Amino acid sequence: MLNVGFSIQHPTSKLMAIKDLFTQELQVVNIGLSSFKDNLDAVNTKAIQVDWRPGADGVNEQALNTLRAKKAEIDQANAEALTRILTSKPVVISLDTALNVIPGMKKHLILHAGPPIGWERMCGPMRGAIMGALLYEGLARSAEEAQQLAASGEIEYAPCHEHAAVGPMAGIVSASMPVWVLKNEAHGNYGYCTLNEGLGKVLRYGAYSAEVIERLKWMEHALYPTLKKAVEYLGKIDLKNLIAQALHMGDEVHNRNRAGTSLLYRLLAPAIVRTCDDNEAAAKVLEFIHSNDHFFLNLSMPACKVALDAARNIENSSVLTVMARNGTDFGIQLSGTGNEWFTGPALVPDALFFPGFTKEDANPDIGDSAITETGGLGGFAIAAAPAIVQFVGGTARDALNYTLEMYEITAGENTVYQIPSLNFRGTPTGIDVIKVVEKNILPFIDTGVAHKEAGVGQVGAGVLSAPMEPFRKAIIGLAKKLATA
Repeated sequence: MLNVGFSIQHPTSKLMAIKDLFTQELQVVNIGLSSFKDNLDAVNTKAIQVDWRPGADGVNEQALNTLRAKKAEIDQANAEALTRILTSKPVVISLDTALNVIPGMKKHLILHAGPPIGWERMCGPMRGAIMGALLYEGLARSAEEAQQLAASGEIEYAPCHEHAAVGPMAGIVSASMPVWVLKNEAHGNYGYCTLNEGLGKVLRYGAYSAEVIERLKWMEHALYPTLKKAVEYLGKIDLKNLIAQALHMGDEVHNRNRAGTSLLYRLLAPAIVRTCDDNEAAAKVLEFIHSNDHFFLNLSMPACKVALDAARNIENSSVLTVMARNGTDFGIQLSGTGNEWFTGPALVPDALFFPGFTKEDANPDIGDSAITETGGLGGFAIAAAPAIVQFVGGTARDALNYTLEMYEITAGENTVYQIPSLNFRGTPTGIDVIKVVEKNILPFIDTGVAHKEAGVGQVGAGVLSAPMEPFRKAIIGLAKKLATA
């Protein structure tokens, strides 16, 4: 980024001699990184910050001009998309098995995170998670059998997002897995997500050992029925209210879910005690939730999913409905282009790694959890959770700056999800692909990091910006659609 400082002269003054420069009061215009101006402020030097940056490289100007010519129609469509997102009311209404409730689910279909991808291009952790799912389903008796079956062509693969679902990291959903069932009470659409396994060696990070399968079976036979009874007793769980509270308590509900999980626990605990006949089983379920700070992630994700799905297929809209990664590709979808994917290579996050691991071990970015950023949470709300930036040696001020920058690329602000440190300003919501490209500001994401080899699991957590390539492609795709409308 270019940073320039220069002395400002009155327009009627004569050209200043070099020898006189150091006798005048210094006045600086700073273009680029605001930290340069912060240093000047610290020594009481007058400075003006110019918020400018060059447009993204390699952008199709013809496509941008087409969209600029339709600005009035696009603005109107984006206002409608934002309204649908903000008026959404995501609630948990039940739990069930994937085969029973996810649209189009079949016994030999496995759903995965991110845009479409075949076995031959899948990364290590996604392959490992699929192998684990085949072992869990009893379709294979060993890792070798699972790998052969996965590559045989007998198993179908599809993105979770194409079946009203989301999945963290590898995002794997198979037929027998229990899922949360969400309804958007304002718009009538549904969404689904598996239950969170915890951290470390877990299926979603590509682990498939016996302990992983044993945990999944316990979740199916003990955790799931206990939660199902509790939710039936409660009637529903208002996720919008819980997320709003969690933001006030230090979460951004992507990489930090401690408050969200605690609030959920307070709701569920009395219902579990009242509806579970086995005291020991109830205790184990409560201990599992209590020990897993990320338990709420698998609810914040589908909460964003049902809100964003309500904004799909609005003609002329340049608002994103999906950002997702499969560990190989980073993909986005727009309201105005429906189910069309625009993709580019996934990047490796900047992360704090667990002892014994480095960036060389890390797989490129993976998971559907960027649906939280797409919905105005996660990295977009990181000012509410400044502890997250400690992953990469950042500061609380960095967290504020990340969120402030995201307002530049969104259609508006949330009316319920608010950030205390910004005087309860609503989170930046409704990513506008045109603003991303014109301002060359990329969506900011915080995320977990999986080992690049199957079977290892999580190796760290960190942050990154989305790659530009999918946004360039989306500009062209939207322009083509508008030109033929």
